[in-house]
Amino acid sequence: MGDISSLSLFTPSKSFVVDNLTEASAAWFLFRQDNILVDERNGRVTVPRAVTPAALNINAHQLRCLGTLSQTACYTGELVDADPVPDGMACVALRGLFGRLDDRVYGLAGTALQLVNWDRGHRYCGRCGTETLLMTSERARICPACELINHPRISPAVIVAVIRSGKILLGRSGRFPKPNFFSVLAGYVEVGETLEACVHREVMEEVGIRIRNLRYFGSQPWPYSGALMAAFTAEWASGEISVDGEEILEAGWYGPRELPMTPGLGSVAARLIDWFKHTYG
Repeated sequence: MGDISSLSLFTPSKSFVVDNLTEASAAWFLFRQDNILVDERNGRVTVPRAVTPAALNINAHQLRCLGTLSQTACYTGELVDADPVPDGMACVALRGLFGRLDDRVYGLAGTALQLVNWDRGHRYCGRCGTETLLMTSERARICPACELINHPRISPAVIVAVIRSGKILLGRSGRFPKPNFFSVLAGYVEVGETLEACVHREVMEEVGIRIRNLRYFGSQPWPYSGALMAAFTAEWASGEISVDGEEILEAGWYGPRELPMTPGLGSVAARLIDWFKHTYG
């Protein structure tokens, strides 16, 4: 059986239920809180491969079936908090693995993280409090008492690169890790709102300007918050920057050669900023 990074074809499982495990080696996306277990032996970083976690002396529970990648079965689950991990393995933050794991494996690790977080938060019914069960016919949990079905949650969000006279609008949020870190504007879609209306609202609320010529750019799952980011480009239409002081503390227009610190590789924000640099640089 080949390396799971050798092909891009991923086939999701019909259900998250783990049936009888075969004798074939599988890929295990195992988490301790939000940190993923990786195998650092043999001079590279991979997800552990084995028939079962027990075969690697790993105590894992809440096992769930993800599907197959390059004909290799893929599973996720959680590590018992107090148990040590085997020599040559470590639990690390998923964000730090971008560029170290194969892109397809990294993407599936993000899917696994979203699934684990959803699974943790839906073990009891939100309507009646009964313990829920994994469905065998679809990727969901069901309440055996009131039959409420919960599928993995995806929170839609938008992100936009606004351009004015060859400069890009960047803002600094109080949530950013460094005081000189800026990014394009983003926000979550409200109930009953279209993606396009959300972009216009977020830009107006956060910096007080109007935009035009809104164009779809691309999308990206963002497993750390359970979001699906829909990215756009737009042009400034009217108004001057007036930050809200809550979501955005500082904002400005930046040319391609005067950019502050911005998001690194692996995010759709970085892709938008790279598009700007190549288009207007």
